[in-house]
Amino acid sequence: MADPKGNQEHLGIDANVLVAYLDEAHPMHRETGWLADQRVALSPTIVHEAYHTLVFKAKWSHEEALAVLLDACSDSRNVFLSQTLRTTKLGLELAVKYSLGGRDALILASLLLRGVREFFTFDKDLIALGRVGTGGSVLALRPAGSRA
Repeated sequence: MADPKGNQEHLGIDANVLVAYLDEAHPMHRETGWLADQRVALSPTIVHEAYHTLVFKAKWSHEEALAVLLDACSDSRNVFLSQTLRTTKLGLELAVKYSLGGRDALILASLLLRGVREFFTFDKDLIALGRVGTGGSVLALRPAGSRA
């Protein structure tokens, strides 16, 4: 089901990894320094989860979080993934197949449909799965700290 035009050189990152990278005060910030030279795939779900965490947990101002996240979305090295009915359907199938929550399933579906092959996260439950897939597409789920 992967888009054959998918940009496989982009890495998938979870919202928890994006937050750790953007927030220098985050306890895992040092483990995300490797992202500075990477091309990443972002989706609305990742960006909005990161916004929520930066504003309501890390206590950033709304305006600061907005500016930093818009910069990340606009960075020409990154790709922004749209979410469609196809993404929604695949996300629901992944949720059932792998016992995932809705947001995680939607993030992973977006990446699979774009042909992304690696997803980095701090979420131990996702890391324990090791990989998710559908048809011929497989997405490896890896600990973000392993790239440091």
